Amino acid sequence: MPRLHPVLSLLILLLYQSPLWSATPAPADARLYFISPADGATVSSPVTVRFGLKGMGVAPAGVVKPMTGHHHLLVDVDKLPPLDQPIPSDAHHRHFGKGQTETVLELPEGTHTLQLLLGDSNHIPHVPPVISKRITIHVK
Repeated sequence: MPRLHPVLSLLILLLYQSPLWSATPAPADARLYFISPADGATVSSPVTVRFGLKGMGVAPAGVVKPMTGHHHLLVDVDKLPPLDQPIPSDAHHRHFGKGQTETVLELPEGTHTLQLLLGDSNHIPHVPPVISKRITIHVK
């Protein structure tokens, strides 16, 4: 079995122990929720979505400050992304890394689900994860 060069071994050890790889704590009583729309609401597109957070603060991505994070909106996602990795960024996983607490969504007519997930400075969910209840809205 080949051996790693001692400098490479040290570098791997330092990276593994760096803050980039460690879990960011959240208070057990932190709560993430929707201010609007309400669960079950019938709305017109575009839809204004307002995020609520209790027990923690909001800080932009890249800002390392204890007990803060930034919002990620999961649109029509059936399964949460891995909670020990950065949250994906795509049409179903929307990032609000500037610290935004609301957005306007263009959604097609039909039934949609929305869920919030707080990410740390590196877009990784906290431990324990701060996740809202998944809500359903109907776009007419």
